[in-house]
Amino acid sequence: MNPIILVLPILSLLMFDLGLTLRLEDFTMLARRPRAVLVGLTGQLVVLPAVAFALAVAMNLPALYFVGVVLIACCPGGSSSNVFSKLAGGDVALSVTLTALSSVITLFTIPLILGMAVSWSGAELEGGIHLPVGNLLVQNLVLMALPIVLGVIMKRFWPNAARRTDAVLSRIAFPALMLLAGIFFIQHYSEIIANIKQLGFCIMALILLAIVVAAGLSRLSRLSGAVRRTIVIEVGMQNAAQAIAVASSPFIFNNDVIAIPAIIYALLMNVVLLIYVAFLRRQ
Repeated sequence: MNPIILVLPILSLLMFDLGLTLRLEDFTMLARRPRAVLVGLTGQLVVLPAVAFALAVAMNLPALYFVGVVLIACCPGGSSSNVFSKLAGGDVALSVTLTALSSVITLFTIPLILGMAVSWSGAELEGGIHLPVGNLLVQNLVLMALPIVLGVIMKRFWPNAARRTDAVLSRIAFPALMLLAGIFFIQHYSEIIANIKQLGFCIMALILLAIVVAAGLSRLSRLSGAVRRTIVIEVGMQNAAQAIAVASSPFIFNNDVIAIPAIIYALLMNVVLLIYVAFLRRQ
């Protein structure tokens, strides 16, 4: 079974579900609460890719893994982060805003950051990998921006149907992502196990550093506890489905090896953040 058959529709469904939860106010929060939004976006869109770049260089990752690690770091926040923020007693409205804004902004930042990663890692020479920027933009617009817009329209004109649809999709989002990661894991079991020590350490370091950096930036900015918890989750939880879609899409990289870091990330990320939420709830 070719996993791409599942990847693309799952990503679109996740983005459509995100659109069902959005309001106009979610896009205007930057004007009303600029400090919290800017700290969250800076941690997610600037600091996290820089940390991933530094880790990939420091650990001398093979070119394809290098690109894969940077890819997961420059993706937008995952739609499940809103649920995690609620469970952690965070600022859910801020979480929705950060997820929405990062999903739009990364349409333009992913090509720039990925282009640098491909060039720096030597993936063009070693693996014949190149980044078709036009295809990447089109795929992101079709699979991410369009479903979000359709979700927003449905909520605006058919709010009751949108509420019922969201109730269903929000329940299947997390299992769908885990199913996707599981299928990729089974198909690439041998390679993942052979490289789990180096790659697993790198991904775990990325997740933990994301949490530390997000918490540090939030404290330096003197944000409240609920806002800090939300920013930690938003910076720590990236859209693994999008990273897998970009890596394995026949229109972009068409390379499942580049998707392996995102698969490991999806598995470890949820474990770490569940532990984080459990710790907060006990406190």
